[in-house]
Amino acid sequence: MPRILEAYVGEYASGKSENAINRSLRLVKAGRRVRLVDLDLVEPTYTLRPLKRKLEAKGIQVLAWETRELIGLGEAAIPFKKEMGSALAFAGDVIIDLGYGVEGRRLLNLIAGSLSPAGRGESLQLIMVVNTTRPVTSSLPLLLAYLAEFGPVDGLINNTHLGEETTVELIQEGAGLVTAAARRVGCPVVATTALRPYARQLGPVDRMANPVWPIERYMPDAFW
Repeated sequence: MPRILEAYVGEYASGKSENAINRSLRLVKAGRRVRLVDLDLVEPTYTLRPLKRKLEAKGIQVLAWETRELIGLGEAAIPFKKEMGSALAFAGDVIIDLGYGVEGRRLLNLIAGSLSPAGRGESLQLIMVVNTTRPVTSSLPLLLAYLAEFGPVDGLINNTHLGEETTVELIQEGAGLVTAAARRVGCPVVATTALRPYARQLGPVDRMANPVWPIERYMPDAFW
């Protein structure tokens, strides 16, 4: 069975980390071996490390970093845990929580050579999580400009929300915007994701016929 290799990226408060965690949990529940990698070095106090024990108890191998474990790398002095360089060297699925925006994409270059010779036919899928209530992705022109700056992605996820003010109508509006953007750039909409109460109201698909995936919140406990 082919491995699943996915990296999740998105603007601040898009929900990329929640989606990476929930994707990992769905794969574990399907009987797959999963490694979840925290490659988000943009927000040093918001790491998966506090969730490591909880997530590993659910069957996920978590590769996260701590300040004392980091090294400077290159002229940019990017802090980087040595083990991250071989993050993909795992006999199972690998889900990566990538840093925000263009800076996050740059980090992929640090692990690009870690696929084994036997896995040369594999490819790392880059999934952008979009919350259309965020200023830089709040309209079709803005979202298209953001995607153009970021570069090609393999799929989009609509994760539109507004905290306690979230409504099903808001999520559906986000689905329309994200689907329009996906059609323009020629990539699929992987899913609309929403907290379970909203997902139940949305049903199995949103109004744009994208699958709906319910998610749980874990990141509120991730501040270090």
